[in-house]
Amino acid sequence: MTDTIGRLDWPALGADLLQRGHARAEGVLSPEACAAFRAFWERDGLFRRRIVMARHGYGEGAYAYFADPLPDAVRALREGLYRHLAPLADEAMARLGREARYPPEHAAYRAECHAAGQTKPTPLLLRYGEGGYNRLHRDLYGELAFPFQATFLLSQPGADFTGGEFLLVENRMRMQAMGEAVPLAQGGMVIFSVRDRPVAGRRGPVRAEMRHGVSRVRSGERFTLGIIFHDAA
Repeated sequence: MTDTIGRLDWPALGADLLQRGHARAEGVLSPEACAAFRAFWERDGLFRRRIVMARHGYGEGAYAYFADPLPDAVRALREGLYRHLAPLADEAMARLGREARYPPEHAAYRAECHAAGQTKPTPLLLRYGEGGYNRLHRDLYGELAFPFQATFLLSQPGADFTGGEFLLVENRMRMQAMGEAVPLAQGGMVIFSVRDRPVAGRRGPVRAEMRHGVSRVRSGERFTLGIIFHDAA
C-alpha cells in the first residue's frame, strides 16, 4: 500500500486539492484489494462501533469504525497518505491565516490527538444498499481536525450498483452554494477538504465551507473505505 501511495502524482494531486478542494486518482486499489476490504464488513472483531444511519437522521445505510489496532492495510493507507498530505495541510492553513501545523508522520499527529482527548480511531467502512444515501456533513470529532480526508470506492459502478455519486458542496459568504459530483471507478480515491478551504478572493484567500455526502443508490450495493486522519473524542 505504501508503494502504491508513493507512486501517485502528488504534485498534480496537491495542486487540485489546494485549488479545487478535492483531488481524484483512479486505480489506487486493485479489484483484489477492494474485495479484501469489503470482506472486512462481516468481521465484527475489527470494529469498535457500527452505526445505522437512519437511526440518527444521517441517511440510509450503515458504517463501522475500525478498532485499534487497525488492520495493516488500513493503517498503511492512513500513514502513507498522511505523509504526503501534511505539507499540503500546512499550506492550506497558511493560506487561511491559521497557526496550525502538522508533524510529518502520522504517529506524531495521533499523539497530539490523544493528548487532546481524541483517542478513538476513525477509519471506517460504509455500506449502502438500494435507496441508500448519505446527507451532506463534515466528519469532525473533537477540537483537532486534520484538513483533508480520503474515500476509496470498493464496488464497481454499473455492475455492483447504480447511482450513489460522491458529492461535494461548497459554501462561500454571500454566494449561493456550489455542488459537484465526483466520478469514481472501483479502486479510485478522492481526497477532499474536511471542514473548509482557502479560495481566491479579491483581497487574498477567503474561507469556503465544505460538506460531502452520497447521492441515492438506485440499485445494488455500494461499499467505500473512509480514511480520516484525526481521531475521535
